[in-house]
Amino acid sequence: MDGVLSSGPRREFVGYAGNPPSIQWKDGALLAVNLVINYEEGAEYNIPDDGVNDSWGEYTFQYGPETRDLGTEMHYEFGSRVGIWRLARLFDEHNIDVTFNACALALERNPPLCEWLKSRNHDILGHGYRWYGPDNEIGAKMTREDERAEIQRALQSFQKTMGHRPKGWMVRSFPTLHTRELLVEEGGFIYDSDSTNDELPYFVKTLNKPFLVVPYTKVYNDTRYLINPTYSTPRFFFETLKMGLDYMLGEARQARAGRMMSVGIHPRWSGQATRTAAIRDFIEYALSQEGVQFVRRIDIAEQWIAAFVGR
Repeated sequence: MDGVLSSGPRREFVGYAGNPPSIQWKDGALLAVNLVINYEEGAEYNIPDDGVNDSWGEYTFQYGPETRDLGTEMHYEFGSRVGIWRLARLFDEHNIDVTFNACALALERNPPLCEWLKSRNHDILGHGYRWYGPDNEIGAKMTREDERAEIQRALQSFQKTMGHRPKGWMVRSFPTLHTRELLVEEGGFIYDSDSTNDELPYFVKTLNKPFLVVPYTKVYNDTRYLINPTYSTPRFFFETLKMGLDYMLGEARQARAGRMMSVGIHPRWSGQATRTAAIRDFIEYALSQEGVQFVRRIDIAEQWIAAFVGR
């Protein structure tokens, strides 16, 4: 039995059955590494804006609405005021393209960052107007109509701040039951990254239309500075990334086919100097390996669609 029927995407346990399709990345790269900068600072929930505190700061507990959590608010502000610029300088120094998984309100509240982004080649992955998702009090109460309005408001905001709308989408932690259908209904999206069940893109059918999923990761991710088992030193994060890259690159060389590695980082965590050092060391190590290339998420999506749509 498949279990109790419910709305939302069907579960799929087979995938590529150990035989993933052969993709040849641009310029002959074997491993496409995509750094995803989760830019949420200013779009998180907080007492002044919403009457509730958010979490995902520098500690795991959450105050109730009777206490304004200035500590968490200031932790997010550090990510916007300092952390994002430290990371930006690092990307400029090494001349690599990354993906900004950005909340629209966070960009509205940091115009200098919008100007910097418009002068660079990085791409934008839509992360909501607010940093919404079903893992928090407000998002859990969001109806299908509420989420549709959230997506449309975000698109209008991105158009105003960046001059264009994103072609991909990823919500907080995990999607609602309606997210993917709403993206297809809206149109203009070619992929989402609301899945962590694979390491390569794959197509699903949504509203009887093929739609691309470019999976994300919770493993190669600096959230481990917060949640157990935590990284007691940034060297552990670097070692995690290095070992993952080495293994995937070995698989790609053996198969003579491309692989993809996503890395999730957050300015409020990895923008701290000691933790930025781990990102720097990983970038420098990756660039020293033959066959590794840093790419944007939109590049991965478009190359996959060009290679496999209609086959």
